[in-house]
Amino acid sequence: MSQRFTSLFLIVLLALVSVLPAQAQSGGLKLPPFKKNKLKNGLTILLLEQHDLPLVSFSFIVKAGSTADPAGKEGVADLTASLLRKGTKSRTADQIAAELDFIGAQLFGGAGLDFTSGRAEFVKKDLTKGLDIFSECLTGSTFPQTEVEKLLKQNIDGLKSAKDRAQGVIGEYFNAYLYGAHPYARPVGGDEKSLAALTRDDVVKFYDSYYTPANTILAVAGDFDSAEMEKLLGDKFGGWAAKQAPTVNLPDPQPVAGKKLLLVDKPDSTQTYYQIGNLGIARTSADRVYLNVINTLFGGRFTSMLNDALRVSSGLTYGASARFEQRKARGPFIIATYTRNATTEKAIDLTLEILRKLHTQGISEKDLQSAKNYIKGQFPPTIETSDQLANLIATLEFYGLDERDINDYYKQIDAMTLADAQRVIKQYYPLDNLVFVLIGKASEIEAVAKKYAPKVDTKSISQPGY
Repeated sequence: MSQRFTSLFLIVLLALVSVLPAQAQSGGLKLPPFKKNKLKNGLTILLLEQHDLPLVSFSFIVKAGSTADPAGKEGVADLTASLLRKGTKSRTADQIAAELDFIGAQLFGGAGLDFTSGRAEFVKKDLTKGLDIFSECLTGSTFPQTEVEKLLKQNIDGLKSAKDRAQGVIGEYFNAYLYGAHPYARPVGGDEKSLAALTRDDVVKFYDSYYTPANTILAVAGDFDSAEMEKLLGDKFGGWAAKQAPTVNLPDPQPVAGKKLLLVDKPDSTQTYYQIGNLGIARTSADRVYLNVINTLFGGRFTSMLNDALRVSSGLTYGASARFEQRKARGPFIIATYTRNATTEKAIDLTLEILRKLHTQGISEKDLQSAKNYIKGQFPPTIETSDQLANLIATLEFYGLDERDINDYYKQIDAMTLADAQRVIKQYYPLDNLVFVLIGKASEIEAVAKKYAPKVDTKSISQPGY
């Protein structure tokens, strides 16, 4: 381990030790103030000073994710982001890696459905060097042919091995089955067919189209002076040529009516992995806080209703959970778990029984208070470090939110009543309209699958795509 890496590790460790007591003693939660500005070329800049430790963290968002992938070219947004540090006009991939390693810095990028994002973090004394590398990668990547070919091969091999583990790909099958023709159905990392069709020209075209200043948010948090940082960013990014990025079309998805089921045959599987759900909420939903409280009780913690029934009490699985994925448009509500082939029917029946019980019995005042206390205990450590804060304010900016999303969080939790709980349960937890996706040995579970939907769609896990 290098001396520089050791120093960075100790700084991060001290950050956790010094910040946690302060959070625990605080009676509320408040996002530190930050400044917003725009460069002349349209780049949005967010600056949040945090002087506890000599670290500076950068988080960028390009407002184009996999929903901007052209048809048949799924995976190009993620490939482009992963290649940002693989070569510029003045540095090769190996040189970038070596220089970052020498100063103990981090720099990486990747795509999601709604946007592409990346992070960089440097010790303060290495800020000038680090920012030079970071800005060059973001604004001047050259995407060498050899690096494109190498990463494509790795990704294609990764897709093949991922299908050996049902747990690693069931989410892709569920998204594709739930969303159908909607852009959210596209796999972020692409599939066997789309990756095989990608070329360096596709990457360059995506980069040239969407990586523009006006289409980018850059957040900085850490130990710096805002006026000095603003000037430094102007010097590094002011020359980035301004141009308009294409609009990404994102229609409102429609929930599935009735019940439908996809069975993905994995002949060597001794277990059935399954997800059940439908559409949930968008990131900006007014009920997002209330749903967080309810879902903590239903499937969001170890002592949740689902995990208690399926793991603790019955031993049918090693873990069961539920979540609402919040996106620009309505994300999915998903119940997820797995069980032995022989207990597939018993596990699914129990899952649906717990869902019905949530509707018929609701929750108690004691349950409600327990979830509120749990969230208040778990949330602060997720927004403590400069890296977390930079990512947070960039994400809030993308979704059109502001500091009230954090500053009013506890207030909204405290204000929630049992009547609110019952309303959101009825409104957002589906009972009669459900999408099922099962991955398992079809010869053993197909008869069971037919119990849950009037028609069962089938495919083999060896088929390309999802």
